[in-house]
Amino acid sequence: MRFGRGQIEKLRFSFASPLTFLYFCTSQTKARTTDMQYQLTAPAALRATVQLPASKSISNRALILHALSGGSTRPENLSDCDDTQVMIRALDHMPDVIDIHAAGTAMRFLTAYLSVTPGTHTITGTERMRQRPIRILVDALRALGADIEYAGNEGFPPLRIGGTRLAGSSIALAGDVSSQYISALLMIGAALPQGLNLQLTGHIISRPYINLTLQLMRDFGAQAGWTTESSIAVAPGGYRDTPFRVESDWSAASYWYQMTALAPGSPEVELLGLFARSHQGDSRGAELFARLGVQTEFTPQGVRLSRQGEPAGRLDEDLVEIPDLAQTFVVTCCLMGVPFRFGGLQSLKIKETDRIHALITELRKLGYAIHAEQDSILWWDGERCPADAQPAIDTYEDHRMAMAFAPACLVRTDIRINDPHVVSKSYPRYWDDLRAAGFGITEHTEGR
Repeated sequence: MRFGRGQIEKLRFSFASPLTFLYFCTSQTKARTTDMQYQLTAPAALRATVQLPASKSISNRALILHALSGGSTRPENLSDCDDTQVMIRALDHMPDVIDIHAAGTAMRFLTAYLSVTPGTHTITGTERMRQRPIRILVDALRALGADIEYAGNEGFPPLRIGGTRLAGSSIALAGDVSSQYISALLMIGAALPQGLNLQLTGHIISRPYINLTLQLMRDFGAQAGWTTESSIAVAPGGYRDTPFRVESDWSAASYWYQMTALAPGSPEVELLGLFARSHQGDSRGAELFARLGVQTEFTPQGVRLSRQGEPAGRLDEDLVEIPDLAQTFVVTCCLMGVPFRFGGLQSLKIKETDRIHALITELRKLGYAIHAEQDSILWWDGERCPADAQPAIDTYEDHRMAMAFAPACLVRTDIRINDPHVVSKSYPRYWDDLRAAGFGITEHTEGR
């Protein structure tokens, strides 16, 4: 059974407690996603104009900054994805128990936000979310004076947070942790009485996401920036109420680049709402796809894609700054027969699923034997293995698994995607956009 947002809001008030409602929602989600499968067929020619979803990364940061400003001018063109919607509901209603479902950005950003916001709240999520570590962020916030307790297993959500005035102003953090921990701390820095001085130690990963956060903080009136290669200073003073419009999502664009690379003939794809001078780190995907023969032409409306030239014979890249594109490039290269070695993937094991394991497992179903090293490298030298006769790709409650494997139907005619509704986490209209582009999608609910 599926419920609309209005029905869900009515249901929420009919339960005895928030936890009872949480259990109901979780059980309904499992029932909805465990018996659904899409069978995909590709169009004879790919011609598409796509209004991409708004950037989830920008939307969630802008919502926190808007909330910290105390203003009334909500950012425009917010993403309609699950991650952003749970953030909106949490900030609008601030219930005693905040369920962020599978939204990692919401868990990290709201943990920091609640630490400086009056009131006591418990923040929780899905079973997978309760397995994702958060100790690093909790320890950092506690060092600043935050009142946070683990409401379940030590080091993991759920968390019980009492908002208070944080007296600390300086902290050191390893630079190779999730950039969302760093961004969460930076955004509340301007709300601290003495501001925040953050020292990052060791190798710094995902620097573009940190830079995105700093730029948005400045857009909302804060004084924040790098003071050295590894130090960031945020001045006290808070934020101002600022009109703001969210750009389209370059991560979502990557799947259309992938389709352009894989489609037969001369594909033509136009993606609306992207900026030539984007602050999104994943905009770098356009450069890498150029090496796979996809040409990008910027227009006043966005970008126009076409295929030109021959793809590179091999792709060796450090993806540490664009880890969310790893699935896209791993699957694309295999399907194109382009050997690769991708490093900098240490954060993949703590995403929505262990993406390294998931990629290795699901690509074997398509006949590709890829390998991992040091929990941070994926490589393929062209090795093949027996493929499933009718491969059904498991998505592991991970939106990017579904979206990265769906374009495989351009190369194989028998691709099925299990639990396809996971795309709602970041790109709810993904399947609608594929249908509009001529893809055939047949729904199966039995015989799994």
